[in-house]
Amino acid sequence: MDLLSLVPLAAIVALVVLVGALVWIVDRSDAERARAKLATDALWAEQTLRFQMAVDEDMLVRLALDAASGVPIEVLQARARLHVAANPEVLSVHWYDAAGRLVTTVADQRPGAAEAALVAQVLRTGTATARPIYGQVEGGVAVMAQRLATVEGGVVVASLSLPIMLDRHVPWWIAEQYGVRIADTRQTIAERARGPVAEGAPQHRISFDPPLPGSILEITAYDRSPAVGNAALLGAIIALAAFAILALLVVRRNAVSRRRAEERLRAEMAFRRSMEESLTVGLRAKDHSGRILYVNAAFCHLVGLPAGDLIGHGPPQPYWSPDGMEDTLARQRRLAEGPALPQSFESRFRRADGTDIDVQVYEAPLIDAQGRHQGWMGSVIDITAAKRAARLARAQDESLARTARLVTLGEMASTLAHELNQPLGAIASYAAGGLNLIAAGRAEPDTIRTTFEKLAAQSRRAGLIIRRIQDFVKKREPHFFPLDLGDIAGEAMALLAADAREMRVSLRLEAPAGPLPAVMADRILIEQVLVNLIRNGVEAMADGPRTGDSLTVRIGLEPEAIRLDVADRGPGIPPDLADRLFQPFTSTKAQGMGMGLNICRSIIELHHGGISHRPNPDGGTIFTLRLPLAGDGPEGGTPHEEGDAS
Repeated sequence: MDLLSLVPLAAIVALVVLVGALVWIVDRSDAERARAKLATDALWAEQTLRFQMAVDEDMLVRLALDAASGVPIEVLQARARLHVAANPEVLSVHWYDAAGRLVTTVADQRPGAAEAALVAQVLRTGTATARPIYGQVEGGVAVMAQRLATVEGGVVVASLSLPIMLDRHVPWWIAEQYGVRIADTRQTIAERARGPVAEGAPQHRISFDPPLPGSILEITAYDRSPAVGNAALLGAIIALAAFAILALLVVRRNAVSRRRAEERLRAEMAFRRSMEESLTVGLRAKDHSGRILYVNAAFCHLVGLPAGDLIGHGPPQPYWSPDGMEDTLARQRRLAEGPALPQSFESRFRRADGTDIDVQVYEAPLIDAQGRHQGWMGSVIDITAAKRAARLARAQDESLARTARLVTLGEMASTLAHELNQPLGAIASYAAGGLNLIAAGRAEPDTIRTTFEKLAAQSRRAGLIIRRIQDFVKKREPHFFPLDLGDIAGEAMALLAADAREMRVSLRLEAPAGPLPAVMADRILIEQVLVNLIRNGVEAMADGPRTGDSLTVRIGLEPEAIRLDVADRGPGIPPDLADRLFQPFTSTKAQGMGMGLNICRSIIELHHGGISHRPNPDGGTIFTLRLPLAGDGPEGGTPHEEGDAS
């Protein structure tokens, strides 16, 4: 510690010494004044009480003299009542005859043992005294007696309540400062105090004998002596000085620690700023009104604008795309008025050079140190390349799916030719029969009408087969509409019915009675999945050992989805292929490409559904599709890209 740091310490020590000396001088002076005041107030209280007791004694002496002068007892009683009324500490006045019998009384105080003993004592004395004689104090009541100077003799006795005398005749300004007590060697006789006195408080004692034998008057201050208060003050000053010295040491230590903490903080801030500027994710903070509070370098690079042009800027923002301005403002209003919950959405920004980019925005509540919601913190990721790759992958998947459908159609060509041959042959037969009837002249209208109706029915049947083939192989974008999965399953089974008959496999459809809940799906894509699964099952039953002759398509309902099972009775799936059956180029067929089930999984995932397989307890394999009910899956119509800004 250097010399400069000792100056405050020396100043504090000197201040403590000076203040201590001052307190000691003031303490001595205050103590002397307090002792003098206490003695003066005690003498004042003593004189006041002695004066009041002298007044009561004079009353008793006058009653005795008046009785000796022959004043009627009724007059004496009246005078005694007046005195009792004016001096409530006098509880009663009793007259006794020379034999010690109670003759008459004023007030209702009954004679006690102390009064009886005092009467007996006075009668034994046999002579009258100039002043009353006091007896023993009992229950705070003092009794005094005066012998009657008459031939007949007798005694007049007065009872005094010492507590009432203290309450009435101790001045209020003394009672506010001191506790007043009359006591003898055994106990407290009477006391007036507004509360307990502090232990060790200053007190003054004066003998109160006479009038009361063996008693003292004690006056105790409520507050401690000034010496105690000053000592406490001095102790407090010393404690404060010690605290100040300790505080100086702590402050110095804290200053050193703070300098070190500031250095660490600057290093940490520099490190965090370096990490922040190295991020490839754009960060943007805004308040509830949409005014930008902060952007990082990645966000500035993303939109092609400097931070100075963005911070403090309110809606509409310079990077918003004009094509989606209304939608963006509406989203900003919903964000400001809605709950403080994390949100995620795709959007489109327009850079400063005019190019549009697709971004993924993650909004999280911006909470300050006091826990208040101050705005929103956004993480912005450029997904333009990812969406371009997704579009390319989707186009490749669609091309691959279409190729798979063409391959499937090629494999089914002979069967389809056989299917078409039946209606075409029937058409030719009905046409030839009709011509023969006309040539023979036996062409009756009813017969000709029946022939042409059958010909038209076979024509429609051939057209239905051709349209089904066209829909199956035609290239187009997916279209999602509410569909009945049972109808799609029926069409797929009808498309494969001929192949199944040729391979001696019967197709069965099990579905709940009544209409099924709709699923939001693309008819052709779902039909392609079902055709692939049913055809795989039929071929598995034809090529290998089978445990039955039927393939079952079973439809069931779940709380939020429809489940469709395709259960074959073939040889099953080898265990080494079970875990990777949906991976590309994985097939159980010797001539298979291994893309069919992979395409099926892609189509089902496009519908937000799932596909799985498991062994059939009766032999073979069960493939299970789950598609969400309408309202839980993709939106209706043609999928489109997000194009608004935020």
